[in-house]
Amino acid sequence: MSTIAVSARVDRRRPPARHLRGVGPVVWILVATVLVVLVVYPMVWLVLKSLETPGGAMSLDNYVTAFSTLRYLEAVWNSLRVSFSVAVLSLVAGVPMAWAVSRTDMPAKGLVRGLVLGAFITPAFLGAIAWILLAGPNAGWLNKLFVAMTGASFGPLNVYSLPGLVFVISLYTYPYAFLFTATALELVSSEMEDAATILGAGVWRTMTAVTVPLALPALIAAFIMAFLESIALFGSPLLIAVPARIQVITTQLFQFFQFPAKVELAAAYALPLLLITAGLLYVQKRLLGRKGFATFAGKGGARRIVRLGPWRWVLLGWCLLVAALSVFLPYLTLLQAATSKAWARGWSWSNLTLEHFRWIVVEHDTTRGAIVNTLMFSTAAACAAVGLAFLTAYIVNRRLVRGAPVLGYLAMAPYVIPGIVLAIGFLAAYARPPISLYGTAWIMILAFTSRFLPIAYANGDAALKSVHPELEDAARIGGAGRFVTLREVTLPLIRRGILAGWLLVLIAAVRELSAAIFLFSSRTKVMSIVLVDLSEEGDFERLAALGIVMLVVTMALVLLGYRIVGRQFLTTRE
Repeated sequence: MSTIAVSARVDRRRPPARHLRGVGPVVWILVATVLVVLVVYPMVWLVLKSLETPGGAMSLDNYVTAFSTLRYLEAVWNSLRVSFSVAVLSLVAGVPMAWAVSRTDMPAKGLVRGLVLGAFITPAFLGAIAWILLAGPNAGWLNKLFVAMTGASFGPLNVYSLPGLVFVISLYTYPYAFLFTATALELVSSEMEDAATILGAGVWRTMTAVTVPLALPALIAAFIMAFLESIALFGSPLLIAVPARIQVITTQLFQFFQFPAKVELAAAYALPLLLITAGLLYVQKRLLGRKGFATFAGKGGARRIVRLGPWRWVLLGWCLLVAALSVFLPYLTLLQAATSKAWARGWSWSNLTLEHFRWIVVEHDTTRGAIVNTLMFSTAAACAAVGLAFLTAYIVNRRLVRGAPVLGYLAMAPYVIPGIVLAIGFLAAYARPPISLYGTAWIMILAFTSRFLPIAYANGDAALKSVHPELEDAARIGGAGRFVTLREVTLPLIRRGILAGWLLVLIAAVRELSAAIFLFSSRTKVMSIVLVDLSEEGDFERLAALGIVMLVVTMALVLLGYRIVGRQFLTTRE
């Protein structure tokens, strides 16, 4: 752990400029051009489109319409209510779990961490589909169980409601609260908690008066992340809120593209969402940068395990309850539906079948093509994002040109752009001559690359910071050129970080819906789009089978990441 403090001191030193020579400037210009194409150009077109009127003139009429129409404002209000409620519930679920795993003698900590990871990698829209089968007002399994046990005429649960939407989204955003809080608690020593105990404070008093305030910046940052994740979410609101006749910002944006399309109005309506996201992420960065704790050694200090006695079983029960709602029940429900001839008939030998998997993989051209498209687009986007991110991070970290940090800002810019806003920008920029890409595989690959470029850049940047420039200088002094040095020295040292970034981009792209749903055509459908199509058709058996295929692909990639990268996988981003 002491090497961390050394690394931090090295990073603060201003490294000498190492200017590019030969083909270097060409590489810098190429990287800058690609970043402009992927990030700047779509956003410029989004702004221009928001100001465009039917006559071709520029005005603020679209903004006036978007934010003076009652139903559009109601969607904004619904989004704010849902996002705030989701953020609160995420803290309620995730913070006790993080404290239990980080600071107490609760048993089965590894199991709890694994279940939180399961919720983290589960697409929220797939969880929404499972909860439609569980808590649908008529045929939902939990309602049917309640009716069978009580003799009531109907069950109490209705997922097609605002509380139902908040509940389902919370189940897949609480991992943010867990991860932020657990990381903070693992860095805080127990000295202050020990002092509180000596003064007579009990376990719960110490936790609420000492531990939680120390981790408060991380808690606020987790609240902001859960808020932003839910306000930008599209899949779950589409599946739950729209049938309930409830609109939020993202579903209202989708409505603007129903015939006749109102692209200009959508652009004006989307930009405030971008500003909200950017502002809250800035606040989060400031909070995490200041931290709510301080240590005076190269590590966080000794951490004392809190002995809970019988209460450790209560805390484990809470963790398993949250896990049951987010992982056990949804996965079991999807598996039951996927292996049943008719999901409503329940599990029985006569109802058991694997036909839906064969139909998806072998018989049906659309689903088979969607699986191929998903893997092809995601792989291409991962390769493009990692290649571009590495070159950008190298230019920035080694200060090869003046103004190099600007490239880093451009590479991270999509992090503050919600997927649905980015898709509208791509639609405005690349759906018209001279660059007409709409309906092609290229627009999907480019959008995925732009959407997840920050993941690749953060990993590449962190990996490069771990390699001191003097190692490269030694090779250069020995006569090696810059590109030979990159190939023989730098890349071998950072290959695990680069591979981690590639896998993370691939995992994210496989699950992507919000950008894909605006840019796909009949020839470029991906798995997430077909899942939505099957849901609208009410074909839950085949929908569940395709959902399980997506989960299996995602889990295989995660396990591969852990096997190659180690326990740091999924925590390598800055």
